[in-house]
Amino acid sequence: MKLFQREQRSLFGEILDWMLTPLMLLLPIALALTWLVAQSIAGKPFDRALEYNVRVLAQLVTVQHQRAQFNLPQPAREILRADDSDLIYYQVLGPRGELLGGERDFPAPAVDDLPHTESRATRPVRLRDAEMRGLDVRVAYLRVQLDMPGHPTALVQVAETREKRSVLATEIIKGVLLPQLVLLPLAVLLVWLALVRGIKPLSQLEERIRARKPDDLSPLDDHAVPLEVAPLVSSVNDLLNRLKDSIAAQKRFLADAAHQLKTPLAGLRMQADLAQRDGGSAEELKQSLQQIERSSVRATHTVNQLLALARAESSGNVAARQPCDLAALTTEVVQDAISQTLDRHLDLGYDGASPGSRGVTIQGSPTLLKEMIRNLLDNAMNYTPSSPEKPGIVTGRVLADPFGRVLLVQVEDSGPGIAEGERELVFEPFYRTLGTDVDGSGLGLPIVKEIARQHGATIAIEDAHPGQNPPGTRFTLRFMTDPADD
Repeated sequence: MKLFQREQRSLFGEILDWMLTPLMLLLPIALALTWLVAQSIAGKPFDRALEYNVRVLAQLVTVQHQRAQFNLPQPAREILRADDSDLIYYQVLGPRGELLGGERDFPAPAVDDLPHTESRATRPVRLRDAEMRGLDVRVAYLRVQLDMPGHPTALVQVAETREKRSVLATEIIKGVLLPQLVLLPLAVLLVWLALVRGIKPLSQLEERIRARKPDDLSPLDDHAVPLEVAPLVSSVNDLLNRLKDSIAAQKRFLADAAHQLKTPLAGLRMQADLAQRDGGSAEELKQSLQQIERSSVRATHTVNQLLALARAESSGNVAARQPCDLAALTTEVVQDAISQTLDRHLDLGYDGASPGSRGVTIQGSPTLLKEMIRNLLDNAMNYTPSSPEKPGIVTGRVLADPFGRVLLVQVEDSGPGIAEGERELVFEPFYRTLGTDVDGSGLGLPIVKEIARQHGATIAIEDAHPGQNPPGTRFTLRFMTDPADD
């Protein structure tokens, strides 16, 4: 049992996450931008008021007797200071930096690079942030040109604390963000409803598949699904078609297998009945037992071939692959089959590349490859006539082309050959060449074809001795090798 097993992903949840995550990430950015914009908007009217106050105070700077003077009436001073929220400070300095009016501890401005040739009316008011008496203030200042020799200037400054600005900025933020915060859950709800509506075709497709009968393998209608889901439906339809073909092949295979097993089993039953009959001679009993033995051997061979074919088909591409020396495997199978050729008077041999030579190794399953070569040799030995006077010849051969990366495995015999019209049919399960009395199951060559397909090999049939009678048969399997296998 896995303690930490990953939960199955939900398409709905993943899409919802990808839609809501950017929204949640943008929310703090929107808050920061809203705060900055609110600060800018809230400061503009108060900045204009400061500029106005500076210009009013600048009008009060006069020159008498070649000396700068500043006279602020008491009512004007009271009006200037009449603010129940913020504190207002001012300062007027003469051309030599002497205090003409206002606060003495007023923060000095930075170096002013404005030209001093501008008139009093056109000279711009400068703004800056500063700190006075521990409070953050907004300062507006203006250099006033005096009507004196050398055109000196006086400095007029007005500062205001930022309480009203903060209050106004807060109100603006509340007015902007509160509707957004109210709309955010509504937006999430709308996104959720849109996703539910968007994936509804998938739910409908699932219901259609669940409503199908187990034996219904007809293609799904890809026109009733969204365009994005159509490739998935097409792939499912391809899978259904392959599954239909596989089931049909299995049914055909089982029917053929039952038919092939029925004959030897019926023979066994008949011979058993004959053996049990009263009044039979010892010779008749012996013949019945011999026939029972032949039928049992045939049935056993058929069952073994069926199991081999099923094992080859079920292994697919998942069989463990390892380097396989085809020359060594072929010689081993030939040596194992020599004992079968003694009673048949067959000349069985091997020629070609030696085991361990260059270019004879491929990646594959040694068990399946030996089964493939064994079935080719059995087929050749069964269909090759032989007698003490004229022995049949069966040859296993391995030819390697290291430079062309080609490896050939051949099994050649001196038999009657295979007609061109039957060379494709012999690879069908249970197909038997007409006109032969060879006892077989018709499964050996289908096994060879399946194992060759799994190893990426092609198989060809040709006459071993063209123009001769009999022409013989040569099976050639063509493998492509990999440089890494050498």
